[in-house]
Amino acid sequence: MGEQLGDWKRTHTCGALRPEHVGADVVLLGWVHRVRDLGGVLFIDLRDRHGISQVVVRDEEALLAVAKRLRPEFVVGVTGAVQRRSPDTVNAKIATGEVEVVAREFRLLNEAKTPPFQIAEDTPVSEDVRLRYRYLDLRRPRLQSNIGLRHKIALGIRKYFDEHGFWEIETPILTKSTPEGARDYLVPSRVHAGEFYALPQSPQIFKQILMIGGTDRYFQITRCFRDEDLRADRQPEFTQVDVEMSFASETQIFDLIEPLIQRVFDISGHQIETPFRRMPYAEAMARYGSDKPDLRCGLEIVEVSTAFAESAFRVFKQIVTDGGVIRGIVVPGGNKYTRNQIDGIVEQAKQIGFGGLIWVRPGEPPTSSVKALTEGELREAIRLGQATSDDLLLLAGGAPEQTSKLLGQLRLAIAKRENLLNPEQFSFLWVTDFPLLEWNGDDGRWFSMHHPFTSPADADLDKLELDPGSVRAKAYDLVLNGSEIGGGSIRIHDAALQARIFQRLGISDEEAKLRFGFFLEALEYGTPPHGGIALGLDRIVALLANESSIREVIAFPKTATAVDLMASAPSPVDAKQLRELHIRTQK
Repeated sequence: MGEQLGDWKRTHTCGALRPEHVGADVVLLGWVHRVRDLGGVLFIDLRDRHGISQVVVRDEEALLAVAKRLRPEFVVGVTGAVQRRSPDTVNAKIATGEVEVVAREFRLLNEAKTPPFQIAEDTPVSEDVRLRYRYLDLRRPRLQSNIGLRHKIALGIRKYFDEHGFWEIETPILTKSTPEGARDYLVPSRVHAGEFYALPQSPQIFKQILMIGGTDRYFQITRCFRDEDLRADRQPEFTQVDVEMSFASETQIFDLIEPLIQRVFDISGHQIETPFRRMPYAEAMARYGSDKPDLRCGLEIVEVSTAFAESAFRVFKQIVTDGGVIRGIVVPGGNKYTRNQIDGIVEQAKQIGFGGLIWVRPGEPPTSSVKALTEGELREAIRLGQATSDDLLLLAGGAPEQTSKLLGQLRLAIAKRENLLNPEQFSFLWVTDFPLLEWNGDDGRWFSMHHPFTSPADADLDKLELDPGSVRAKAYDLVLNGSEIGGGSIRIHDAALQARIFQRLGISDEEAKLRFGFFLEALEYGTPPHGGIALGLDRIVALLANESSIREVIAFPKTATAVDLMASAPSPVDAKQLRELHIRTQK
């Protein structure tokens, strides 16, 4: 059993001691990091979240006997005097490395079992073991650094919005299920038999109601919940920075968010420039094959269809005749690739989904993997792609969007292969003018590309019924290095237009009233124009911490199968609880 802390009070953290503290009596409290027993002298590294201090025990047998009992991860207190280390023992790797504490008394506050992995060293450990023992993993420097960075960023965000006249307001966690997108997490009601709350996928409706309520400027660092298949950058519960403004335009949103991002990056020691680039969705898809393009590597998709309009190669000619496209990627320096290297790229393209990939080597004369392509056609394609004699031109054909999407995946694969994605480079982009709607053939109806409260572009309102696929939205995403870190829109503030959108989505008046009745009623009481954005806090912190998974910046994440290995959740509940909730389960 451990000793009691008693009247001991920590005077300094384990990372605080410096030469100016020499001669001072101190009390340190923390975990034993390492013990080095040199016989008559014993060194203990004592650790807390702030750092490590070296404690030395020498000469005094009773104190040595106590110190020799200590093991890694024991919780201890020590009193003693700070002294300067001799020049040959200074440890430049830690901030406290010029001094040490000569121990006078120890209190063993708690013992510890041998941990299942090293805390003192960042040795590889399987993710399942780390998540099972998350309370130990949280002691390791990497995770403590990430969680500390997250705190500083969240604090900076709150200060920024306060300076700009925003109020932080909490919106409900138990709310109404409005299934339109990802699946809801449902919470059964005990007092209303057979009825359910839903955990919010976002505070969307409530933040719009706050604008109707005259709040003017709202933000919230909020938890959201989506019951969806998970990936490295997804969790069933996640945190977003939710923002809404009355009387806002897209430009005002951009002008608000860019300095915020600048401040957040400054907190982590990175300088970024504003304004960010802006690009319409259609252009992003054509040039990069993605609505969240990574701009760090270049490798833009080039349009070369006109070179093959009358091609002797019938496959290309037929594609162009049928309204398709021939597009390609210029790989800088790719002409030096061996045939085996090029064959490897072609094989990779097949795995991505290409029916075929054609390569062209500029030169005198240019050569290609397809003999039917004439020298004139190749020269024209090289000219259109602005390829030099050192480059390699890769070509594919088909329907415009599908061809660009496949080339978009190929450009990223090549960029990773050639190490063109510098983690210290931050390329921001606003993607704008998204399609308002997208067609789902399985359901035979239109769906909102973002959500059904997004306003159509003013110029496209007359197309809503006749040509819905061409209607653009006042929607925008903020993209960083190929990841969407935020998304928002200008909202519909007119009840009649909202009704038109619901009709276009195949949502009847009765269904709309059932799902969104309170919100639709609120729209009729003087709703100001408004818009906003939600920023993914987990993703932003992960990018700044140079982590590939958001699990590394969340204190208590779940696995890719939505399991909490530490708490063993989800788990069965007893029959009495189920009866109280009027629920029966079946396998």
